[in-house]
Amino acid sequence: MSEDEEQKITRVRRPKDDEVLGIVLRKEGGGKYRVYCTDGRKRICRIPGSKKRGIWVKRDSVVLVNPWDIQGDEKGDIVKSYSQAETEWLESRDHLDEISEFL
Repeated sequence: MSEDEEQKITRVRRPKDDEVLGIVLRKEGGGKYRVYCTDGRKRICRIPGSKKRGIWVKRDSVVLVNPWDIQGDEKGDIVKSYSQAETEWLESRDHLDEISEFL
């Protein structure tokens, strides 16, 4: 059995309220990432302190972004990073249409 077949998807967290999906374009340094979001905006995002040790992000990762209340068009927090299996599930259900050119 390959590693992909072993990954079972039980629940995939989808965006709620103001949250948007995005793809990491590059690492900016200082714990910040440039993320292209499904609403068509590029944001500088960070991982909040409480989740810093639990979320691993690299280039081309699909992430869940919570835009800030102030400067929300430019900045946000990375709430979740999706695995490859979860990314494929989201893509098969058309959640990633806006960012499919980057996948």
